[in-house]
Amino acid sequence: MRISELRLLDIVNIKDGRRLGPIKDLDLDLERGVVKGVVIPGASRSWGIFGGGRSEDILVPWDRVKKIGVDVILVDAQDIPEFNNDPDER
Repeated sequence: MRISELRLLDIVNIKDGRRLGPIKDLDLDLERGVVKGVVIPGASRSWGIFGGGRSEDILVPWDRVKKIGVDVILVDAQDIPEFNNDPDER
């Protein structure tokens, strides 16, 4: 599978089945030649035109990637603070 194909897949949290978004980037350790994690765009904020936009990108460590399928990438985002909020609380 190519990186360009990975960017087309949705990332899904296995904890609650929630779609987290597409891969925005990969975090690489070039010295060791390993993937450190996947970068996901932060959640969008609705503060109007002056404060709106997206929050900071979120790094999901590579050891949290549990399965790469043909349609989705399954990750365990249980202990990642940005994903621990209940979607109904927003």
